[in-house]
Amino acid sequence: MTNIKTCIFIVFLCFLMNQSFAQSVNWQTLKNNRHIAHIHTSWDHGLVYGLGYSYQLKLKTPILLQASYSLPSGNQLLDDFKVKLGGQVRFYKINYFQFSASLYALYRRFQNPLVRLQNFGTELSIVAGYYKSRWFIAGEFGFDKAVVTHFKHSDRFKTFIYTNVQDGWAEPATGGNFYYGLQAGVSFYKSDLVLKAGLVSEQSFQQTPIIPYYLQLGYNLKIK
Repeated sequence: MTNIKTCIFIVFLCFLMNQSFAQSVNWQTLKNNRHIAHIHTSWDHGLVYGLGYSYQLKLKTPILLQASYSLPSGNQLLDDFKVKLGGQVRFYKINYFQFSASLYALYRRFQNPLVRLQNFGTELSIVAGYYKSRWFIAGEFGFDKAVVTHFKHSDRFKTFIYTNVQDGWAEPATGGNFYYGLQAGVSFYKSDLVLKAGLVSEQSFQQTPIIPYYLQLGYNLKIK
């Protein structure tokens, strides 16, 4: 039984490696732009590609509604992916110092020869930084939580590892990670080029992720 639990834990740990990070924007240059397109590539326990879209509401307080899709590089492109829906709000500004928060709902899918995992989760983050019209630098702190996960084990798993394994939903909340780091960007014309880097910690602080850091390069285009 110990070997079975270890195997399941390793598989699930692989699934949780695909972290979620809020889109970075230069709040100083956002102005009246309603539509923003995002693309990024990152190193997050593997090479990941993503794209997204933001819509700025017509409110006095800057609020962005956002959607994004990302997937790791590999031969089976649709085996693993992540969808994120939510938004960001800049809730405080004093001169060039600005503070924002984000909240997202997540759906993630991971599949290998042993199991297919589908996960629903949430992500919350806070960003504080110094924003100018040509550049910005900020610190970020966030928490990515896997709330509920569905397991579908393959015939290979049931034949060679554990015959009586149960498929279905695993709850309550099955895992989560804190992340914290820096983000910096340069702005030109209607574009932002953003670099993010930081560390990842398991929520109980009793275990260390296989690769305890992340690195992301992103590009924003303000369309209109």
